[in-house]
Amino acid sequence: MQSFLRFSGYYRQNIKEFARISKSLYKICDQQKAYEMTEERVKEYEELKNALTNAPFLPMPDWKLPYKLYIVACGEGLGPVLHQTQIINDKPVQGPICFI
Repeated sequence: MQSFLRFSGYYRQNIKEFARISKSLYKICDQQKAYEMTEERVKEYEELKNALTNAPFLPMPDWKLPYKLYIVACGEGLGPVLHQTQIINDKPVQGPICFI
């Protein structure tokens, strides 16, 4: 759960109400308490997972703009993500456009 929350936390600016959704999931990571995965937490986990994998989270790439490739490595493997800075609402916003 900690790995998932760290990964999703990286994209918190792109997930509406991230703090509300993830609040009880962070409580699971407290080592002083017993691990308890309730139905509410499963629902919040699924909501967070859907926010990461479904539109409008991933914008369409602009083929005229440059890309950045980020690679996260861990003991399990690699996690490459293609990023691009786009102008959204008159502000430059860098975000993922593709998970590889």
